[in-house]
Amino acid sequence: MNDTHSIFIGYILWIFGFTGAHRFYYGKPVTGTIWFFTFGLLGLGWLIDLFLIPGMDRAADRRYRRGSLDFTVAWILLTFLGIFGVHRFYMGKWVSGLIWLLTGGLFLVGYLYDYWTLNGQVSEINRERLR
Repeated sequence: MNDTHSIFIGYILWIFGFTGAHRFYYGKPVTGTIWFFTFGLLGLGWLIDLFLIPGMDRAADRRYRRGSLDFTVAWILLTFLGIFGVHRFYMGKWVSGLIWLLTGGLFLVGYLYDYWTLNGQVSEINRERLR
């Protein structure tokens, strides 16, 4: 089984769902951004997502590549230490990690970029390491 994402973490992030955190985690950056700016579609989308999370988890598990980098670890590092680039160090991206560290996540723009692209970055690194 290609279990790349944790349903437990998905539900923990759902608690903060009005920010779209769980949607970003499951690789849905467009709707994550919409949830962020509309407070989870004024709470209605947030409540509906309570029932949609298992499907989002299965879809993420099918879409992304499992490997030596753990998606959940990368997301926790991004969420809590992202402006310091700790998630980039974890992925072996030392140069950009240093840039994030010295510039506050490249003045927060890079931090937001990583919310949009982290799943793809981790999946690509896992794919490359398997070759």
